[in-house]
Amino acid sequence: MRPATPAEDADHATEAARLERTADLYPEDAEALLLQAAAHWELSGDRPAATTLYDRLLSSAALEKPYLVRALKAANLWEYGHEAEARAIIEGVRSAAPRDPAPWVIVAESLETHDELEAAHETFTQGVELLLAEAQAPPRDTHPLLFGRHRVRRMLGAVHDDWDMLADTLHTSPVPLDELHDPKRVWSLGSENPAELKAEITRLRAELGAYRAALSRPFPVAVLHWPAEELSELLTAYDGLTSEYPSHDAHLATIEASLRELASSGTPNLGIVTGTVPSYEAFAASEAASPSDPALLPQYATTLAARGRAVAWPPQRGAHCWCGSGEAYGKCHGAAEPAASTEPAEPAGTV
Repeated sequence: MRPATPAEDADHATEAARLERTADLYPEDAEALLLQAAAHWELSGDRPAATTLYDRLLSSAALEKPYLVRALKAANLWEYGHEAEARAIIEGVRSAAPRDPAPWVIVAESLETHDELEAAHETFTQGVELLLAEAQAPPRDTHPLLFGRHRVRRMLGAVHDDWDMLADTLHTSPVPLDELHDPKRVWSLGSENPAELKAEITRLRAELGAYRAALSRPFPVAVLHWPAEELSELLTAYDGLTSEYPSHDAHLATIEASLRELASSGTPNLGIVTGTVPSYEAFAASEAASPSDPALLPQYATTLAARGRAVAWPPQRGAHCWCGSGEAYGKCHGAAEPAASTEPAEPAGTV
């Protein structure tokens, strides 16, 4: 949730205020927008303002990611002297054992930043064992857990274990993790020797290319999903879209088939955005277009993804299916390949 704009190229206080105003205009997207605003307040140096936003989010009954917000609040509090409160929140997050990897990474890195390496190692390990114990192929959003654990264990001088070897396997940079996390290399960044600093800067510049491709896509390739009630309302109001959606079952099958096809072609960072008729009609009005125009659907999906509305696909092991059936993904749309008669259509939106 951290903004990608470098500090020297942005007025973070101004951007934070703009995001707060935007959140008031789009309450359905307020959580994602206010998290970005809080990050900008942190970067501007106004950490109390960031805490105020975190508290505002936590007071909401409809918060989607409460443990992410708690983790960010703890990390922020510790940075301006509220260590005791930060530690209490971190323990609360760990005790709650969230199924989202992001809170684990944030609280573990906060401990690591403050030289609590043993506690950071315990936290990374707890998250890894909870989320990956039964995973055959770790989802992409869990990779930072493995990489962070690997880094801390290198700092502690621990011998590689199975999780470390898995992290090595998942790491795609030309620079191996063992070298990237070499304690001497990490410590050299704090050196006052110009030669050491210059050598480290040269190495870091050489590694930037490996990350540019990932950073070039700030939000997921998104496929548009209509719940059954919303799709029925959409087709009743705009029957010209019937050719796009012959039935709800076909719509769901097309989503899964399209995402599998994208995944098999090597497309990373896939997600699903859920549409609503009022939101779609408002978007059409903002574009001065007719909601019955099928060409508007990919643009709508793209806008939802840009607002942080996308849910990562595939769901984590044991999680509910994205379709809303209440069944586990592995027993629903993730149970088998889509039927051969179902032709995968173009994704409803890409960015």
